[in-house]
Amino acid sequence: MSTAEHPLSAAIKPLVTAIGAEFVPVGDAGPEDVVLDWEGHPAVAVRLPGLGSALDRLLGEAERQYGPLADLGREDKQRVVRTLEQRGAFTIRHGVETVAAALGVSRFTVYNYLNRDARP
Repeated sequence: MSTAEHPLSAAIKPLVTAIGAEFVPVGDAGPEDVVLDWEGHPAVAVRLPGLGSALDRLLGEAERQYGPLADLGREDKQRVVRTLEQRGAFTIRHGVETVAAALGVSRFTVYNYLNRDARP
C-alpha cells in the first residue's frame, strides 16, 4: 500500500497540509523526516518544512484572513503582529524585518507593536 493510499495518510493530511509539510515514501525518508508506524510497521513518512518557509506560511495565513497586509489599518496590523508573535514568527532569524516588509511598516513600528502588548 502506498503512502497516499494508507488510512493514516488520509487521517493526518489536514495536519500535514496546515504545517506546510509533505508526505515522502517511507523508503526515501531521511533522518530529518518523521516516520509514523501503523500496527507496528512504518506506514507514513512526513518531511517537515524549514523555518524560512514557516514564516512565509504564517504571513500567507494572515493575508488570507485579513487581506493584503500592507493595506491594513493600524489596529489590524497590531492584531496580525500579536498573532504572529503567539505563533513564534519572531523567533525566526530576520522575522521582524520580514514581517515589517509584509506589513509595509518599519522594524521600529513592529517593535512598538510588540512592546505595546508587553506593557502592564
